[in-house]
Amino acid sequence: MEPQIYSTYILLGTMVIMSFTGFNNRDFMEKYLFSPYLVKHEKEYYRFITHAFLHGDFNHLLFNGITLFFFGKPFEKYLFNFYGPLPGEIIFWAFALIAMFASSSISYFRHKDNPNYRSLGLSGVTSAILFAMIMLAPSMEIALILLPIPIPAWIFGLLYLAFEIYSDRNKKTTIAHDAHISGAVFGIIFILITNIEQVIFAFQNLL
Repeated sequence: MEPQIYSTYILLGTMVIMSFTGFNNRDFMEKYLFSPYLVKHEKEYYRFITHAFLHGDFNHLLFNGITLFFFGKPFEKYLFNFYGPLPGEIIFWAFALIAMFASSSISYFRHKDNPNYRSLGLSGVTSAILFAMIMLAPSMEIALILLPIPIPAWIFGLLYLAFEIYSDRNKKTTIAHDAHISGAVFGIIFILITNIEQVIFAFQNLL
């Protein structure tokens, strides 16, 4: 029987509701976005989580929403089938929440004394989910909206990380590339620790 996938939709729905609230209420956005300075000096630790549900504009929201929809569902389904219904859902939420902290870690240590730094978005979590799926299914094909040419997931992952590392070192935009990198690394480490046999099997089949 096909598993009932709910958590991805709940995560997606919460993200949409909070983001649109933030679009129309700047005070709401300021209260919940990620500010390493306020986390350190005002102990507002909740920002590690709440910032992930906010987005700067509709395109930012759309990109993360699409990524979550297409990769969150199969990842949740995998956890559901591997661990069982209830444990799978608990692990999915634990994964998402830890990814929010992990993907913000570099930004926190870089900017904890910078009162002007702000960031927001679910990109770190979607990167974690994406790379967890790449580790589990390296031969699946991934295509971008702007470049709709399917390429193997493991190649996409290498190109993605190379681009993000380059962009982080040659920063020319306000995009938090370090969050994408941290999220990806967390997704990889999580799967290697919890599902190493499945990863080995998947890459053996790839070879």
